[in-house]
Amino acid sequence: MFREQTLVTRLIWLSLLFSMVEALVLGRWPLAFVALATLVLSMAPLLVARRVSIRIPPGFFTAIVLFIWGTIFLGEVFDFYNRYWWWDIVMHGGSAVGFGMIGVVLILMMFQGDRYAAPPLAMAFFAYCFAVSIGATWEVFEFSMDQAFGTNMQKSGLIDTMGDLIVDHVGAILGASAGYAYLKGQERGGLAGMINQFVERNPRLFNRLKDSRLGEKFRK
Repeated sequence: MFREQTLVTRLIWLSLLFSMVEALVLGRWPLAFVALATLVLSMAPLLVARRVSIRIPPGFFTAIVLFIWGTIFLGEVFDFYNRYWWWDIVMHGGSAVGFGMIGVVLILMMFQGDRYAAPPLAMAFFAYCFAVSIGATWEVFEFSMDQAFGTNMQKSGLIDTMGDLIVDHVGAILGASAGYAYLKGQERGGLAGMINQFVERNPRLFNRLKDSRLGEKFRK
């Protein structure tokens, strides 16, 4: 499964490994720890997926690795959150899009791949709600950390929180819209294509997919 990963994913892993080794040589222990933690966390989804026999499309996995790398390594070590005002928006928006797509996949798994088990708009709406709930839970986590340990994860407080939630809503709409496009049979390329790749790679999770496609041909 490691061999099929994209060049971007491999380069990120190599850069993290190099940063860790360099930090150990220079005695920069905090940097070495963060680099190692980022490397482990970026590989964890692949290892978990392998254990439960789920195949993650390389493109989708690259997006996960980019998010973890951008959030933990670039965001914290290189202080991208303070250096670039838009970095937090990109991270929140990207994660919301991803969770919106994941929400669609989870709903499809519940219906075993049957696109017609519920109206596509309703399924997309629940995927949107799933993504927004994840974003809201993260904001609760940031607030709890600030209150309990005196951190500054919320930055400017209410303004930062509301800004993040607004971005989460926009990203969730984009992710759910990709799911809606897939459910309507428009799975070629783009985000909808990534959902289709996941479904195609994991046929055992979507047993009714063939029946739904036969029904789609019959309707035409």
